[in-house]
Amino acid sequence: MDRREVLRILATGSLLQLAPANLFAVLGEARRLIESQAAPRSLNAHQYATVKTMAEMIIPRTDTPGAADVGVAEFIDLMLTEWYDEAELTRFLGGLADVDSRSQARFGKDFVDCSSEEQSHTLGALGKEMAEQIGESGPRMRGRGATPANFYAMFRHLTLTGYYTSEVGATQELHFEIIPEPYEGCAAAPVPKVREQP
Repeated sequence: MDRREVLRILATGSLLQLAPANLFAVLGEARRLIESQAAPRSLNAHQYATVKTMAEMIIPRTDTPGAADVGVAEFIDLMLTEWYDEAELTRFLGGLADVDSRSQARFGKDFVDCSSEEQSHTLGALGKEMAEQIGESGPRMRGRGATPANFYAMFRHLTLTGYYTSEVGATQELHFEIIPEPYEGCAAAPVPKVREQP
């Protein structure tokens, strides 16, 4: 099983099966907001480039579009701006700064300036730490219970959500089809049964 298939299964299990009915309407509105944004609002140009590069490494372009093709970096910026509270935003931006610190310490340059092999090494180290932190008990959550405590877990969650809720991710990768419920405009109300008295 390849990495993309594993990610698809994770996204299907964590997003679609447990999703409330109005999730897709909310995410559809988020996609419309992304299209109206001229520039990132929570991320500066360097942070945006880092997010875009990391997301594309998690879900690269293959025979289907990758994370960069469907606007995952824009989605992440929107979630940081519109949904995350100040503490979560600070934790996310601190995590991005840590990615650059690790790259600087190991390779003498920022993450986006590293080769793909060097970038893979940095993400591999983050993934290993995330797995050790999560362990057998599952992801630890903070705040409102919706955001993983570990930066890389948070980043992967946003990347998967952004990708698999895009039209391409939902239709080409998950083969998801929205089937509306039947319309029964003039259906007669059921007649209650009346108990006869002996």
